[in-house]
Amino acid sequence: MLTKSISKNSLILGAFALASTALVTLTYIATKPAIEQNKQQKLMTTLSQVIDSKEYNNTLYLDCVEINEDYLNHSAATKVYRAKQDGKPIAVVLQSTAPDGYSGNIDILSAIYIDGTIAGVRVIEHKETPGLGDKVEIRRSDWITSFNGKRPTSLKDTSWAVKKDGGEFDAFTGATITPRAVISAVKRASLYTQNQHQDLFNSTNVCGVNDD
Repeated sequence: MLTKSISKNSLILGAFALASTALVTLTYIATKPAIEQNKQQKLMTTLSQVIDSKEYNNTLYLDCVEINEDYLNHSAATKVYRAKQDGKPIAVVLQSTAPDGYSGNIDILSAIYIDGTIAGVRVIEHKETPGLGDKVEIRRSDWITSFNGKRPTSLKDTSWAVKKDGGEFDAFTGATITPRAVISAVKRASLYTQNQHQDLFNSTNVCGVNDD
């Protein structure tokens, strides 16, 4: 009798587990298009913050290549989006990481013209101290816009430093480490673009239909 009861309960539990798995699978399938659409919308919003859509006429989020660069402190393959005007290379939007923030990595998205001039920069992820280091966020201050229109000439370009170190960028009161880290990462992103833009634009598109 006990054996039959155990077998019956096992069957019930098995059926319940199977039904739960099926429900989760069906929910995922049903919501996947909405999730992907939300991701795409978030990406488009972020891209539009760093480069004006009037600067290019290709579909930016559908034109990209993948790189994995130690120079930019990538830990995995990362997409580089390519802005074009009538098929002509204009700028790239790429991610770099500042590994030396006060509280760890600071992930940065930069739009950079092919000559290395900065179109726009946003910090997309960080763990910096609220009220101090988080001023790298556009919602906290406009400091991040101070890169716009600037172009480093080399890694030794001394103007790309906080004013305390003889450069032209403001620091934050009580939080110099954070801006130093961001400045260095954006400088590297610009220099990488200056040196590699031809290869980036000549590489095969991995994001969809290239509408040259």
